[in-house]
Amino acid sequence: MNLTMFKSKLHQMKVTEANLHYEGSITIDQELLDEAGILPYEKVQVVNINNGERLETYTISGDAGSRVCCLNGAAARKTQVGDRVIIISYAEMTPEEAQDFKPKVVIVDENNDPKTIVDESEYATKYDLEKGVVDNSVVDE
Repeated sequence: MNLTMFKSKLHQMKVTEANLHYEGSITIDQELLDEAGILPYEKVQVVNINNGERLETYTISGDAGSRVCCLNGAAARKTQVGDRVIIISYAEMTPEEAQDFKPKVVIVDENNDPKTIVDESEYATKYDLEKGVVDNSVVDE
């Protein structure tokens, strides 16, 4: 039996674009995909923190360094530019693999610049929805 486990996430990404007239997906800066260990065309769940919407789609690589986060196609109706979203990837693994697996969590600031969580529970108390990380002592530069 395999389990579906949380593999990685880009936490609190700011939506920079919404393109209704594209065929679908979410375009994300390739540097951010690499940082989170998410591949182009990988299935992801997108959770909109501002309105509670959840959807599944796949990733498309955006220009490295652009900090783009663009919901495309029908997904564009479920967000607005400026909304904060969490992009989550999952992996199938055996219970034995899952015992020792540690997911990769990448948080971003208000400019979608990457930061890595040191302690998620401590981090959660030091994050501002509008500004991103407000206490850099809890992130790994």
